[in-house]
Parts: sequence; structure tokens; C-alpha cells
Amino acid sequence: MRTYLKNLTLVLLTFFSLQIIAQNDYKVEEHYTKKEVDIEMRDGVKLHTTIYSPKDTSKEYPILMQRTPYSSKPYGEGQFRSKIGPNQFLMKEGNIIVYQDVRGRWMSEGDYDNMRPFIPNKKGKQTDEASDTYDTIEWLIKNVDNNNGNVGTWGISYPGFYTSYSLLSGHPALKAASPQASISDFFFDDFHHNGAYLLSYFMATALFGNQTEAPTTESWYSFPKLPSKDQYQFFLDHTPISKLDEYYPDNFFWNQLKEHPNYDKFWQDRGLIKHLKEAKIKTAVMYVGGFFDAEDLYGPFQSYKAIEENSKNYNTIVYGPWSHGDWARLSKRQAVGNVYFGDDISENYQKNVETTFFNYFLKEEGKAKKSPLPEAMMFDTGCHEWTSFEAWPPKAAKKKTYYLGENQTLKNTANKDFENKFISDPKKPIPYSEDIKIVFTPRKYMTDDQRFAARRPDVLVFETEVLEEDITMAGEIEAKLKVATTGTDADWVVKIVDVYPADAEDTEEVQNHLKMSNYHMMVRSEVMPARFRNGFEKPEASVPNQKTDIDLTLQGIYHTFKKGHKIQVQVQSSWFPLINLNPQTFVPNIFKAEESDYKKQTHTVFGDSSIEFTVLEK
Repeated sequence: MRTYLKNLTLVLLTFFSLQIIAQNDYKVEEHYTKKEVDIEMRDGVKLHTTIYSPKDTSKEYPILMQRTPYSSKPYGEGQFRSKIGPNQFLMKEGNIIVYQDVRGRWMSEGDYDNMRPFIPNKKGKQTDEASDTYDTIEWLIKNVDNNNGNVGTWGISYPGFYTSYSLLSGHPALKAASPQASISDFFFDDFHHNGAYLLSYFMATALFGNQTEAPTTESWYSFPKLPSKDQYQFFLDHTPISKLDEYYPDNFFWNQLKEHPNYDKFWQDRGLIKHLKEAKIKTAVMYVGGFFDAEDLYGPFQSYKAIEENSKNYNTIVYGPWSHGDWARLSKRQAVGNVYFGDDISENYQKNVETTFFNYFLKEEGKAKKSPLPEAMMFDTGCHEWTSFEAWPPKAAKKKTYYLGENQTLKNTANKDFENKFISDPKKPIPYSEDIKIVFTPRKYMTDDQRFAARRPDVLVFETEVLEEDITMAGEIEAKLKVATTGTDADWVVKIVDVYPADAEDTEEVQNHLKMSNYHMMVRSEVMPARFRNGFEKPEASVPNQKTDIDLTLQGIYHTFKKGHKIQVQVQSSWFPLINLNPQTFVPNIFKAEESDYKKQTHTVFGDSSIEFTVLEK
């Protein structure tokens, strides 16, 4: 049933540095010509577009396009990127590579709108990112020499959002799309998790909240200069969150975040999932994500699922042992934080998966009888090997439920009369990381050692005995907490942890102050604000001391807890400053909480709380 694909790796990628470093022996300018054009959209707005065409004009090539808010630099005649296209293999074998600044960004005209809403039934000159994609493809296939009439789109992170969006364009020439780490909904990706504001993305807000006065080749935004290098202390000193207003006096995105704390029409209109579900997509799609992507874990999983429900197109999904965008780099050793996963993972993905996908649908026109890739390719982050599946989640996976029991145990039976109590103090919130630094966006915490948290009195710990055999989990995790609080609001955080044995060996990636002996590797984690327990559109206060259900879904994993390890669950009520500090007193808008709202409260987790895994029997 399973086919193993081994030897694949990569390393970290900054939030915007989404380009592979080209090998020194290959010069783009020696093999490609470059042309910059302004393509007019149906409403008259012109979008700046850079086209790299192979100098060998003896044959026709497909077009590979990326639409980006991060600039199609470098601008100007004779200025070339050191790498073009999704990877070095597609670059070297020859493709027409296109980059376009989306409207309102850099050298393109128009106004910029974060996660611009899709208009299903456009009339006249109405535009969205789908129509801009359509108009661009139409122009390219009619005006770029030596193209074979087939177009593919790709992008990571925000460009991944535009790649997902391209599926809604409906252009018949769009034959293949690979949205990677694709944003799908800002209420669940990047800036929020289940509506909890990710304070750790505060610096990134600068990128998305200022309009350009006119097309420009220079940055028009600036990042705030913080007076501290200690992220935890800085944000604690700037609680309540209104104290941060001084850093973004004119940032429209910061104001949108504050004015729309709930899942109202503003956010709903910007979500792509419902449109992907409703569309009859014909383009071949390959969603790509990292199991340890701190930014866009939600998007690829949920977008793949939405298309799978209602379209009959070729739709596949790939998840590896990567943080945000790691698969686009060429590092020998692949690690996330302290955890090493193997060698050459990214290069093999690029060569054997990504290149195969695009070539099949853009050059071979998908005419082979058998698809080139499996339905799902997943990397087991415990066993460190690839597996092919006919469906995701795997059809053979079965539900297994653990209950949060006495004496810090995970049990097979519930004890509804058992209570775990802890005090949550907003003046001493639980850190999400031991590292002392300001981060642009969080990253390595996704595999961080959780011993520092497990040893705090305000973190509840439940774990199995030492495993006598491997247990492989494949798919989403459902946490069904039964809780109470003396306050009227709380955040509930659940973490799934792989506890290593005492004889686990160190690798070169391990931080100096740590050892892998008894390492507590975070495998998956998520937060659910109690205010959204009954829906994200209308927040509700908790009733003090009343037993309440808090249900939350933790995104999918594919991880083997190996013999000799232990499965651990941690439950806590702050995660700072990954997420904004909950005052634990209900306020209609948490961005407008006052200092007096922040109060110490006692929380209770009852023994009939459960964690439901999907377990794959090998």
C-alpha cells in the first residue's frame, strides 16, 4: 500500500527570500533574454510584467508565471535575477519564466488590497486577482514568441495565495498550478489562528498597510524600530495591545486588524476556501506545504481538501519536513530548529516531484495513462521517510482517543469527576520559546523543546507510558476539552509532543544549551479562544465556573511516535508573545482591552477531556 521515497532535504527560508540560489556555473543572462512590459487589464490598469525567454528559439516552451506583491525585481535593462523559475532544473532545461507585480505594488498601477475578495460573477470592467490572471495569460500566449500555449503558475506564501487564486481565473491555457505555503484566509493563516491574533507577526504588518502613490522601484514602507531585543518583555510592556498603535499611526492593515476582531464579512470575503470548493476547477493542481510551517500550515491542507470535494481535476498534495518555504532552497542537511530530518530532501523534491509535475502537464500535456505522482506524498516526521498515499488522510487510518487523566497520564477511559486546576496570570504568561530575540515571523518554535513549558505549574502535562511499539498518526487531531474558568474569557492551547528517550543522540543542529536526551519535540499545536467556541462571527463570554466544551482542530500530521518514546499532550492558557495576551475578562474587541481587564484566573480541565488522533496501522 505504501511506496517509500527516501533521501529528500532543505533549510530555512526568510519570509520574502523565496528564490533558490543558483549554482555559480549557470548565468541566467547567458541563456535567457529579458523583457519588461506593462500589460493592460480590462479596467485599463497596467501591471508590470517581466518575461525571461530562452535564447534557444528552435522550439516552443511553456510559460511559468508567478504573480507577487514582493516585487519582480531587478528592474531595468541588463538586470537579471540569479535564479528564475520554481527550481534550477526547470530553469536550466528551458521554460518561459514570467514575474508580475500585482496591482498596487511596486511597478504596477492601481490600488492594493490585502487578500482581494473574489467576485464570482463579474460584470463589465469589474476586476479581481482572477481576472488579472486571466487577462495576463491571454496577453502572454498572444504576444510572447515561442510559447506552446500552456501556462503554469507557482508561488510560495503570498505568491502562493495568488497561485491558488489563479485557479479561479478559468483560463483554458492554465494547465498546471502549484500553490505552495498558500495563504487561504487571514483569520486562520499568518495573522490569526482560529481568530487569535498572532502578536509575533506585528513586524510583518508594515509590509501590507501602506499604498504607493505611484509605481515605484523603491520600498515605500518602513519597519518599526523597537527599543528592545527581548520580544517577550517588549510585548509584555506593550500590553494592552493598544500601546502598539504608536508604531503604526497610518497603517491601514493594522487598522483593519483592530476594526475586524471577529470573522465578519470583511474576512469572509477574503477567504478563498469557499470559492475553491464551489468552482469546477479543470487545472491540474499540486499543493505543497511544510509540516512545520509556522505561517501557512492551514492554507495548503484546507485548499486541497476544498478542491477534492467538488472538482474532478488532477489534485495532489505534498507535505515535507519543512518550515516556511524550505523546499525552495538547496541545503544539504534538512532541519527545523533542533530536529534533523535527513539529507538532500529539497533537491530531490525539486528534481523528482516539482519538475515532474510541471513537465507532465505543460510539456507532455498530461497524455500518459498513469499520473506522474501519487495523490499524496507525505514525509513521516518521526521515521524520516516519504510515503505515497492514494488519499489524504489515508483511508486505512482509524480513530484513537486518549483522555486527560489523573497523575499526568493519557488514559483510554474518561473520568469526568477528575479535575486539573491551574492559575493563569497575565503578568507571567507562558513563553512560546526559550529564545530571547525579536523575530520578524516565528519559525523554529514548531519543533522546539517543550521541557521549559512542561515544568511550569500553569501547563498541564499528560503522557503515555514508554511506547512498546511504533504508533503512526496520519491526519488531523481533534481536541475536545471540557473546561471551566473563574473568568469570562480564556485562550486554550493544546500541544502534541514527542518525548524522546534518554539515549537519544545529538546532531549538529542542537542548540548549545540543549540535549536530545529526553527532548520534548513539539509535533503539532493550536489555540482556540473561548470567545469563539460557538462560532467565529460572534464572540461570547464564558460563564464563570461553568463546565464548557472547547473543541479545536489541530492541522494534520504524519508522524511516527517510535518505540521507546512517549506521546505527550500539554494544555495551557497563554502562548506569549506568539499570540496576543488574553485579558481573561471578556471584552467585545480584544484590541481595545484596557489594563484593568487583565486578571489572574483559575482554570479547570476535566478528566473527560479527550484528544482524538487518526492512527495508521502499518
